[in-house]
Amino acid sequence: MTFRVCFVCTGNICRSPTAEVVFRQLLSDAGLAEQVEVDSAGTGPWHAGHDMDPRARYALLARGYRPDQHVAKQFLAADFDRRDAVLAIDAGHLARLSRLALLAEQPEDAVASLSLLRGYDPTAVLAGETDIPDPYYDDARGFDIVLDQIERACAGLLRALRPRLTADRAS
Repeated sequence: MTFRVCFVCTGNICRSPTAEVVFRQLLSDAGLAEQVEVDSAGTGPWHAGHDMDPRARYALLARGYRPDQHVAKQFLAADFDRRDAVLAIDAGHLARLSRLALLAEQPEDAVASLSLLRGYDPTAVLAGETDIPDPYYDDARGFDIVLDQIERACAGLLRALRPRLTADRAS
């Protein structure tokens, strides 16, 4: 059975596609890529159809990631039915997604699928800093900081999911 994960930020051109690329690589390195479908979306339609921000792509390339061509899209209520985990990038996204979840076909399941990505980074949780800031209006350094945060959070997400994924593989 395939586990389906979606990362959600504002416009789906900076943070969520970065998380998508990082998590795919972690899954590949762990030999779990075939068990998990990973994508990303935005809470709004502003950048639908666009590629990721070039600064996000550069930050990924500089760390050895190989991001594919990206096509930004908006997350809709119906998308909850096709996802097992929906990871919001900040509290504002989580609030918007929580309201949207009430419009899903299975609202209880939709709400249960939601969490903050950085909630999987124990250091961030202890510091009370579970939002990943939007680097869009920042310089290239902001994208590096965001990538640091996403890498730690995605590693934590993989640790949390690994028991379930390896149990599914053994079945």
